[in-house]
Amino acid sequence: MKLFRILFLILLPAVTWAQNVVVTGKISAADTKVPIAGASVFLSNSSFGTSTDKDGIFTLNGLKPGQYNLIVTTVGYEDHTEVITLNNDPVKLNIELSPKTTQLKEVTISGMSKADKKHALEQFKQDFIGIDDNASDCKITNPQVLNFSYTENKTILEAYTNEFLIVENHALGYRVKFLLKNFKSELLTGNVVYSGNEVFEELSGRNYEIKKWHQKRDEAYYGSAMHFYRSLFKDSLEDAGFKIYRLHREINSKRPDDNVIQQNLEKAKGTKDDSFLYWTQMQKASHYSHQKLLGQFAVKDIVHKSDKPGLTEVSFPDHLYVVYTKRWDGNYYRDVYRVPHDLSYPTTIVSLINDNTAITLDGNGTIIGNSPLYEGTWSQARISVLLPVDYAPYNKQP
Repeated sequence: MKLFRILFLILLPAVTWAQNVVVTGKISAADTKVPIAGASVFLSNSSFGTSTDKDGIFTLNGLKPGQYNLIVTTVGYEDHTEVITLNNDPVKLNIELSPKTTQLKEVTISGMSKADKKHALEQFKQDFIGIDDNASDCKITNPQVLNFSYTENKTILEAYTNEFLIVENHALGYRVKFLLKNFKSELLTGNVVYSGNEVFEELSGRNYEIKKWHQKRDEAYYGSAMHFYRSLFKDSLEDAGFKIYRLHREINSKRPDDNVIQQNLEKAKGTKDDSFLYWTQMQKASHYSHQKLLGQFAVKDIVHKSDKPGLTEVSFPDHLYVVYTKRWDGNYYRDVYRVPHDLSYPTTIVSLINDNTAITLDGNGTIIGNSPLYEGTWSQARISVLLPVDYAPYNKQP
């Protein structure tokens, strides 16, 4: 199976679920002070969203105390993002939107051939929505808002939208409205990076459909990154079925760069000589060598107090190797080291990237700031299995 390394760069809200809070407000234009009707107002990565009425008024009900990213977006105005911290008291906001001073980005898909457009959309669906069983029940209802471009001799696909990309997930019963700021898929390595903000809406369904959606949502939740981080925060990994290890590995110096491999495969294409076979073997070779587990972590080994109330930090040497023992997974991931006693369990390698020295979490299992890098099971998680941050399981863990 092709390995995906996925980095999801959404700034997720820190939430502590307790009592209900109401947020109301008015959206108006900064220059004319005229109320703006029909503006979308939502909390990023949640199921809380609404639109302003004819007087620019909005109301968000049923919120819980905590920290959120509130997003306001509408055509002709700059998007508004602000962090709001809620306690038990109602909150009233007055937000002014600035007219857009820059034009929309050029729609680069129009310069593509018909074949390139089709190929770009299919690649995007695979990398953004997923390739699992749920993905076949997902549909992009407005693909025309997607803007695509190829770079690096068509080895990198990039995309963005100027308005909501709408995905109807009939496997989980959600309509996901996604403001896609940027998307990048490296076709040679499988690396996928995207960023933006989304809001979830419940689809209408009959009783038997809703029951099935609840079941599928629980299936998506148990063993997921959200489930792991919530369990880690509560120090309940063992009960949840997770085991964590320290993984050490080195870069495979005998494997050439992906671009070099691809160039030589192109030269040898159509031949069956030793050169073609050699570069085919190099393409299949792991990026790493000398992989081994250096012992099992306890929660106290990697979880540390944060100087911010309600948050905790997770840091570890080398890489964090996560195994979920309450489900089988027969998928093969080329670069993911597996040990015999955990061979058939879902396994994910978690790596800190760039200047990140720790992962910051809230009690709801939400990462505050940039996500770490995932390889293995969680790297396959796409919109097809994405759940809102306010999700709570309907049934106990099997």
